[in-house]
Amino acid sequence: MITDPALPDDVAALLRDNRKLLARVHAGWVPTHRGHRPMAGTMARMAASLTAVAAAVYGLTLFVAEQYTAFVVIMTGAALLVVSVLLRPRPDAEVERRHALEREVYDHARGYAGRFVLREQLDDAARPLMSRAQAAIDQVMSSSVNAEGLLDDVRNGVMLPAQEWEIARLLGKLSALRAEHQEVVAEGVTPEVAAVAGPLAEALDSSQRAVLARVEALERYAGHVADAERAYRARHQIERLSARLPRYEELLAESGADGSAVPELSRLSDDADRLEQALRNSVSSAHEAFRHLNG
Repeated sequence: MITDPALPDDVAALLRDNRKLLARVHAGWVPTHRGHRPMAGTMARMAASLTAVAAAVYGLTLFVAEQYTAFVVIMTGAALLVVSVLLRPRPDAEVERRHALEREVYDHARGYAGRFVLREQLDDAARPLMSRAQAAIDQVMSSSVNAEGLLDDVRNGVMLPAQEWEIARLLGKLSALRAEHQEVVAEGVTPEVAAVAGPLAEALDSSQRAVLARVEALERYAGHVADAERAYRARHQIERLSARLPRYEELLAESGADGSAVPELSRLSDDADRLEQALRNSVSSAHEAFRHLNG
């Protein structure tokens, strides 16, 4: 699921942690259990206990007064009252916690409707686009060049979730409208209705193409980042090999081997320079793609 980045962190976390329950809510589920009020239950038990004690005291007064029949009736009633308090079923704590969580998630789902999108809300045409967008974003955010700050990691951390949310939001609306449109036209339409339905279908297709353009822009950005990532990793590998170069040269000298035995050694510095330039070019291209995406 995708949440609006503007949601409070605790609300977003609650929704993400209970995606399956949200899917049930989206399908029409409503919690039917009522909230248990522990204070009310405690007060009721206290009242019953006090009544039983008062009855027992009164029963002792009757016993002293030698009114044994009334004493037996009162004490029997007091004993039954105590037993009913002790044996009264109390809701299981774990069940109550689960019910409380379900009510909280349901209330948040209603209160923040339109601020999150579930996969179940996307139709067959929308889901692949959402997956492509998320794959591109994950590729950028998990890259070493982003972690090392070679890209604008701060803006990535803000702009990319916003892009993901906007794409999800648009695809959710598009899926809902497509389903409603299909439901209407599936009933069969008159020429008059077809004249209206046609432009509306074209509007849906146009919106789909616009969202596709957003996803492709993300993928282009991720592609430039991938180029930078390859150059970054290769540069570090060359640097590690270059650091060992004196040891290779020492080994060659000690073994009396012909220097041409490792002809690539002399090219390490040149390779490092070329990779450094390739990295700068790739990062520059990624920045340019980022500006285009942000625009």
